[in-house]
Amino acid sequence: MKQLTAIFAVLLLAVTARAQHLTGLATRWNDSFTEWIIYTDTEGQDGELRQRWQGQDDWTEWQYRLGESTGNIRLKWGDNPNEWEARGDNAIISARTVWNGNFREWRISDGSYQLTLSCRYGNTFDEWAVRSSNAGEFNMYTNWEGDPRDWAITDDLDENVPLPMRVLTAFIVAFHSTPKE
Repeated sequence: MKQLTAIFAVLLLAVTARAQHLTGLATRWNDSFTEWIIYTDTEGQDGELRQRWQGQDDWTEWQYRLGESTGNIRLKWGDNPNEWEARGDNAIISARTVWNGNFREWRISDGSYQLTLSCRYGNTFDEWAVRSSNAGEFNMYTNWEGDPRDWAITDDLDENVPLPMRVLTAFIVAFHSTPKE
C-alpha cells in the first residue's frame, strides 16, 4: 500500500510540476481591450488578464490569474512605455524595447532566459515571434487578419520558463497590437 501511495504522489507531482503552455488570448468583450481570457494547454486552467484600475482608464497596470498563479504587469517607470515589468510566482520579468520608441521589437528577460520578441512584418501587428532565444520558440498571431481581439499562440518555450514570462510576452503583443480608446 505504501508503494502505491508513493507512486501516486510521484505521478501527481510530475503532473503539477509541468509548465503550462499558453495556446490563445481573447478579449472577454467584443468592444473592449481591458479584459482578456488566457487559454492554456491544461484543460480547465484558463485564466484572465485585466486592467488593474478599469474605471480610471489606466493602461499602465494589469493583473493576471491563471490557476493558482497570480501576478501583475506594470510600466516600470510611469511615463516610459519602453519598459514593462511582471511580478508573480516569486519571479520578476522585465521587457524593454530593443530600440527606444520602436514597439515592434522587445527583449524579455528574467536573468536566466532572454527572449527577443518582434513583429514579423513592418506594416502590420498581426504576427509576432520570438526570433532569438535560449529558451525555445513562441509565436503569436491573430485568428483573423486585422482583428486584434483573438490570438493563437504557439508556445514551445522550455518547460522551465516561468509562467509570468510567458504571460508578459503575450501581454506585450496584445497591448501593442490593440487600440487604447
